[in-house]
Amino acid sequence: MTDAEEPADAEATDRPSLAEQRGVDAVYGASEDSHLLAEAAVEGATAGERAIDVGTGSGYVASALAEAGVEVVGTDLNPAACQQARDAGIPVARANLLDPFLADSFDLVTFNPPYLPSTPDTEWGDWMQTALSGGEDGRAAVDPFLADVGRVLEDGGRALLLVSSLTGIEAVQEYATAQGLESSIVAEESFPFERLVVLRCVPR
Repeated sequence: MTDAEEPADAEATDRPSLAEQRGVDAVYGASEDSHLLAEAAVEGATAGERAIDVGTGSGYVASALAEAGVEVVGTDLNPAACQQARDAGIPVARANLLDPFLADSFDLVTFNPPYLPSTPDTEWGDWMQTALSGGEDGRAAVDPFLADVGRVLEDGGRALLLVSSLTGIEAVQEYATAQGLESSIVAEESFPFERLVVLRCVPR
């Protein structure tokens, strides 16, 4: 996962120790949302395609695509996540969303964003919070991603975006439409407190 904006103290040396003090990891690991996105991505992928996994975290989704024969790179703001994904064999750029990449670069873009709604008084300011917190409406990273993803897609390319009902699935789809994207649900799973879906977004 990645956030739309890098924390002001992103280079601070105490960031990993904050996570350690809280008893949490510094890198978001594979969970139910990761599994759902990876399965949807692999199911629709073709060997030899070029893909980018935004906010790659541990590199779980990117690794699944690589095993399917896709040429995949990852991005993340968290340097520890970049290293962990590299250790898994995934080429990674430390970057905010899609900022460094040229137009028409990818056949497939995947993103499992930070989507949990949160307020400043509930945020710890460490890398795990960055991986989870989507701001007050849960869309702090989702909206900038949707605004830019069409730029990097090849003709016929598509983006797969993990969205939670906590974020507001219909609101995300409405915003995607406003950005010139058609969206449809290609995978979903329900849990006691949320519904997870994978949206397939393609430029109109």
